[in-house]
Amino acid sequence: MNATIALATGVAAFVISCAAIVPLRRLALQWELTDRPSETKAHARPTPYLGGIAITLGTVVPVIAVLGFAELRIMAILLAGTAVSLVGLIDDVGPLRPVTRLVVEAAAASGVALAGVHVSTPANGWVDGGITVVWIVVMLNAFNLLDNMDGALGAVSTVTAALLGGTAFVTGHPALGLLLIALAGTSLGFLPHNWAPARIFMGDSGSLFIGFVVTCSAVFLVRGQDPGEMIAGLLLPTFVATVDTGVVFLSRVRAGRSPLIGGTDHVTHRLRRLGLSIRMAAATLGALAAMAGGCCLMMALGWISPLVTTMVAGGTAIVLIALLQGVHVYAPIEHLKAPPRIRERRR
Repeated sequence: MNATIALATGVAAFVISCAAIVPLRRLALQWELTDRPSETKAHARPTPYLGGIAITLGTVVPVIAVLGFAELRIMAILLAGTAVSLVGLIDDVGPLRPVTRLVVEAAAASGVALAGVHVSTPANGWVDGGITVVWIVVMLNAFNLLDNMDGALGAVSTVTAALLGGTAFVTGHPALGLLLIALAGTSLGFLPHNWAPARIFMGDSGSLFIGFVVTCSAVFLVRGQDPGEMIAGLLLPTFVATVDTGVVFLSRVRAGRSPLIGGTDHVTHRLRRLGLSIRMAAATLGALAAMAGGCCLMMALGWISPLVTTMVAGGTAIVLIALLQGVHVYAPIEHLKAPPRIRERRR
C-alpha cells in the first residue's frame, strides 16, 4: 500500500462526509431531530444532530472499497464500530436505557477482542480480553462526553486519527493506517459544519463511533509491547478524553453532584470561563491532542523513551485535572433545584 492510495482514501472520506452533511441536516430539521438549548447545555439554538451518519459512512465506505473484507481485525473494528454507531443513532432519536447501551458496547468490544485486537499482559487469556473490553467501553464513552461544544470532538478526532494513522504506518500496520486516515478525512469534512456556530451536531452516533475506532486502534498498536509502551500507547491517543473525564468526575464528586447528570463543567466550558472563545476552546483541545499524538508517533519512531513518555503524559494529565478544578463552574448548591436526568452528550 503506497502513499497515493492512503491519500486517495482520506480525500474520498472527506468528500463523502462533506456531501452527506447537507441532506442529513435537512432530514434532521424535517423530522425535528434537533438538540434544544437548556440550562445544562452551552448552545443557544436548536441544532440538528445526524452528523454522525456522515462520519460513519465517510470512514466505512472508502476503507471497504480499498481493503475489501480480507483484513479480519480491521473489519472487526469497522463492523463493531458501525454497530455502536447505530445504537448511538437510536439513542439520538429516542433515549435508550443506559444498560442497553452498555451491553451493546461491551458486546462490540468483545467481538473486536476475539478477533485479535486486545492488550497483552503476562496473565494472557481471558484477562487480556477483560481488560481490553473495559478499556474500550470506558474510553468510547469518554469520547462521547467530549462532544460537549462546537468543534471540540471534531478537532480532536481529526488530529488524533491523522497522527495515530502515521504511527500505524511507521510500525508496519498499513491497513490500520488506512482506516485512521479515513477517519481523519471524514472528521475534517465534518468539522466546518460543526465549527462554531455549529450547523449540525454529530450526536451519539458520531461520538461513539469515533471513540470506538480510536480506542480500538490504540489497542491494536500496543499488542505485544512491554508495559511502558503499552500504557503510553493507550493513554496518548485518548489523552484529551481522559483529562476531560477526569476533570468532570473529580469536580462533581467534590461538589456532591452525581457524575451521571449532564452539565456545563467540561474542560471546554472551563476554558470559556477563563476567557477563551468557543473556537479557541476547541482549537486548544485540538492542540493538546496534536501534542499527545505527536509524542505517540515520536515514541514509535524511537525518538523518545516509552518510560519517560508514560511518566510525562501521566503527570501532565494529573496536573491538568488538578489545575482545572480551580475554575469555578457551579452555582451554590443551595440555589439549585434537583436537576432532571440529562444525557451527558448534550451541550
